Amino acid sequence: MKNIFIIAAASLLITSCAVVRPGEAGIKQRLGKLDTKVTTQGTIFFNPFTTKVIKESIQTNNLKLALRIPSKEGLSVDSEISILYRLEVDMVPTVLQNLGPNYEGVMAAVFRSASSDVCSQFLAKDMHSGKRADIEEAIKTKMEGTLTSQGIIIEAVLMKSIRLPQRLSLSIEEKLQAEQDAMRMEFILQRERLEADRKIIEAMGTRDAQKILAEGLTPEILKIRSIEAFIELAKSTNSKVIITDGRTPYLINETKN
Repeated sequence: MKNIFIIAAASLLITSCAVVRPGEAGIKQRLGKLDTKVTTQGTIFFNPFTTKVIKESIQTNNLKLALRIPSKEGLSVDSEISILYRLEVDMVPTVLQNLGPNYEGVMAAVFRSASSDVCSQFLAKDMHSGKRADIEEAIKTKMEGTLTSQGIIIEAVLMKSIRLPQRLSLSIEEKLQAEQDAMRMEFILQRERLEADRKIIEAMGTRDAQKILAEGLTPEILKIRSIEAFIELAKSTNSKVIITDGRTPYLINETKN
């Protein structure tokens, strides 16, 4: 009899406590009414006959959705979305009371409404361009207007996969290819222009040098250069045959001693 009593007491003790792990929030629900006290770690003792403990994650969670969103031109774009969110610790009772344990369904409905409003203001091709970040931020802001006051913090909206209609995808690819070809041709033309400018500058420099040289070769300077040439020849120990008109020496041959 004593053993039975001990076993019953131990069973009652085990069933009357709950362990709340890190990253969780525990709330007592007594006779259907939620307690306002939130426990984030540790053990909660309760009366198992009248009370139970509800545990919810307060870590960052990922809600994945796959749906079609409209574009400004009326196209339907298939997309895969990740919504990163977490519950505000002090407002977990509010979330459970107002939205219930299936609050992710409410989040999905809010996202569908927000994404339809935002994406209908953008062209389908914008979802594949640098405007994707603007679309994500606009949807996040619109969702925050509804969910933040309910205790759900939206950390990010990520458009992971966007599948445009096939004909539109081909048109975008053709346009991008044409833009790349145009940029490549512009580069070639610019390079040719620079090369032409270089040749013009080089020719002008050669012309100016020849002009300066021609202007500087006066008869007096030529005479001086001839005299200097004869002086240098006179210093040489080699024998030479020179024909000259008295002004400019012409070296015919030379032999070494």
